[in-house]
Amino acid sequence: MTLNWDCPYPSNCSPVFARNLVATSQPLAVQAGINALKSGGNAVDAAIATAITLTVVEPSNNGIGSDAFAIIWDGVALHGLNASGRSPAALLSGRFAGLEQMPVLGWDAVTIPGAVSAWVEMSSRFGNLPFVQLFDDAIQYATYGFQVGPKTGIYWQFAEKRFKNFKPFMDTFMINGKAPSIGEVMRLPDHASTLKAIAESKGDAFYLGTLAQAMVDDSNNQGGTLSMQDLSDHQCDWVGTISTSLNQSCLHEIPPNSQGLMALIGIGILDRLDIAKYDLDSADSVHLQIEAIRIAYAQIERHLADIDHMRVTPEQLLADEFLTTRAREISLEKSNPVPTLFATGSDTVYLTTADASGMMVSMIQSNYRGFGSGIVIPGTGISLQNRGSGFVLEDGHPNQVGGGKRPYQTIIPGFAMENGEPRMSFGVMGGHMQAQGHLQMMVRIFVHQQNPQAASDAPRWHLREDGKVLLETGFARHVSDALADRGHDIIVDSPEHIFGGAQLIYRMREGYCGGSDHRKEGLVAGF
Repeated sequence: MTLNWDCPYPSNCSPVFARNLVATSQPLAVQAGINALKSGGNAVDAAIATAITLTVVEPSNNGIGSDAFAIIWDGVALHGLNASGRSPAALLSGRFAGLEQMPVLGWDAVTIPGAVSAWVEMSSRFGNLPFVQLFDDAIQYATYGFQVGPKTGIYWQFAEKRFKNFKPFMDTFMINGKAPSIGEVMRLPDHASTLKAIAESKGDAFYLGTLAQAMVDDSNNQGGTLSMQDLSDHQCDWVGTISTSLNQSCLHEIPPNSQGLMALIGIGILDRLDIAKYDLDSADSVHLQIEAIRIAYAQIERHLADIDHMRVTPEQLLADEFLTTRAREISLEKSNPVPTLFATGSDTVYLTTADASGMMVSMIQSNYRGFGSGIVIPGTGISLQNRGSGFVLEDGHPNQVGGGKRPYQTIIPGFAMENGEPRMSFGVMGGHMQAQGHLQMMVRIFVHQQNPQAASDAPRWHLREDGKVLLETGFARHVSDALADRGHDIIVDSPEHIFGGAQLIYRMREGYCGGSDHRKEGLVAGF
């Protein structure tokens, strides 16, 4: 496939070409990945170094207590890693009797953090560099400080009020009770000590040792349910990928409990609607994309959960007969605005790396909602995610809260193959915008041959949980009017963070082309 190198949308970014690339939402983390590559590391080493550094320099969206997923092309085959944690064994549904929804703050929102296990497992199986070396940049920034970026700084300021009653959080992430200003130097010495302990023990300190005990002690002190057994039992799993086709391309996602299935259902429907025959950014094309995601979202709301608790399989939801039937339900003239009820958070980091040997990594890690649960383990810098709030309380639902279960997860790394060859490692961070973003990137690049930067820069649509459709600035007025005429409840000019943040690396005949989202403060860089 030959890409179009025009960049028709307003942006300050250009596609970047190199034999080795790193892309993510924070420049210092990109540089950490580049440093790993220049030190003899491969794309996996670069991904881990980038991910670890992100826990320091962008803590508003991820942390040492996050979860992670990764898809890795090792030069021969794809590998999918699920490093999301399960709920504590004692976190039973009866604990929440009388509540209408799961808590989003405090220990009852915490599941076992899995990101550290991802770093260890990826390094052990695929890495070239010593594990401890991958922590160098992160520990340096935590110890000696880094200047807070412009978009990270804005999210940090929101946390000042949200977590004001969480003293360990305030002690760790605030300066005299205030969020650091944009450009101000921030030091996180507790992070440095914890990362050093994780590095030197290859993660054992976190799941078996002193850090694990500190987490359990804090849980006990605050009435939580976490136990040492919960932490020692944690493991990440090589789960492969699930996939579906669009034209000559094939989108791969992590199986449930990841919401990647939502993107695949949408893509499968669009392929059966022959989306290629509709002009890019036309009302017809956008309408069909939105309607495909409406159907996909409805299926996810009913069925997505820990795969061990689902009542239907991903294969059933991706079967030809099922997708063909769903595609026939879509009208080109009229929308079917049925809202779904999943509440999602949008605070995540995504990264992708590629090296000259052909190895490519698509990786994502997240606290879920902002800094997470508000729980910071005193003296450690470990801010714990609130993925437990992804459970539901509906009796009998496959995603109902229970002990030892993985909750529904919004975070998804994407990987595209083309004619059986690896083609693109990519992601679009931001709550359930992620699945919608994957679909929009696939249509733009593999149907209309846009280059990665142009596809990232293009205006996006976002289907909200209540069924309303948000259109980013840049869509033609006649498109928004036509969508409204078809019954879509349209909102225009929403804040840019609603539309997520893309990072993409596209494999060419020689080398790679990368794109990085102007909606974030990061970049793509290489050599």
